[in-house]
Amino acid sequence: MAPAAAPPAAVDAATGTPVLWVGSDHGMERALVERAGLDYAGINTGQVTGVNAAKAAANMGRMAVGVRQSLRILARFRSTVCLVTGGYVCVPVVLACRLRGVPVMIYLPDMTPGSAIRSLSRLADRVAVSFPEVAPHFGGEAPAGKAVVTGYPVRRELVDAARDRGAARRQLAALLEDATLAADALPLVLIWGGSQGARSINQATWGALPALLPHAHVLHVIGTRDWPLYEEHAATQPLTDHAARYHPVDYLHDAMPLALAAADLTVARAGASSLGEFPVAGLPSVLVPLPHAGVNQQANAALLADHGAAVVLDDATLATSLAPTVAELLADSARLRTMADAAVQLAIPDAAQRIAQALAALQRATT
Repeated sequence: MAPAAAPPAAVDAATGTPVLWVGSDHGMERALVERAGLDYAGINTGQVTGVNAAKAAANMGRMAVGVRQSLRILARFRSTVCLVTGGYVCVPVVLACRLRGVPVMIYLPDMTPGSAIRSLSRLADRVAVSFPEVAPHFGGEAPAGKAVVTGYPVRRELVDAARDRGAARRQLAALLEDATLAADALPLVLIWGGSQGARSINQATWGALPALLPHAHVLHVIGTRDWPLYEEHAATQPLTDHAARYHPVDYLHDAMPLALAAADLTVARAGASSLGEFPVAGLPSVLVPLPHAGVNQQANAALLADHGAAVVLDDATLATSLAPTVAELLADSARLRTMADAAVQLAIPDAAQRIAQALAALQRATT
């Protein structure tokens, strides 16, 4: 059970405003939130769609408990405004805010809203979105509609590192203790599949290495789940040529901003972070939208591709398309520069500040 009272809240260093993160009792984000110095309050919640009837009924009961817990947290914390990012964990909090008269702003990172965001947006006062193309989902931009275009917030470390790609590469090489990464001027290709990795991208990468390593260094973030597969692959099919240009890691943790800033090209999924991080880094991309993930990743990839910043590949044919696509881009430096310029045109490096300003404006308008 979650605590009846919210813990003492951390204070935002820039504004002096108390900040409290509310999530599920056993939320995977708890460790990250507390590591960032924010206080965390857990509530009961559960998924009610896409599960069997018995589980949905049980989770509805958990949601009801979560609403009561959220009401107690709001009373103790004395919230004046609430920011949520969707998902079933936000439902009890939003309902409690409506009952308490606390204004709510949703942040939608993707190009299309999922069912939870669509439902919650009816109760929200504002919906912050990454790009103007998303605003029509919420009646247009405020004040006519609910949407506020803020951009996708990225880490300050990425904004700073992106100012000098060469320096970022040298710092990354030093951090990874890999001198060969900074030893020559060959391009750096960053290949990754999100925090858990992506098996289809990993397997296609191993098959593509003989074609790519003569032309580039490859920094491959494999993910902890597939690291044993890499060890098996390396033992049975070791690289014979240019092996020093392949840099496999299981996970990059705090070094990821440096990797994004140092790379000349990335191969990745098309999660919401691609909409913010790749433009800020001026990073051309080969995107492989996650199949069966709804429309979000396809729409995210389409936005970058339509603006000339990305090439989109089908996950089902990646084994045969990855090597020739990346090799062709590496051979065309002018095209890579054009893609990088197109990405930069989409960048909103102060998105986090814009979200904070929109929250402050919402608070002033409702008090």
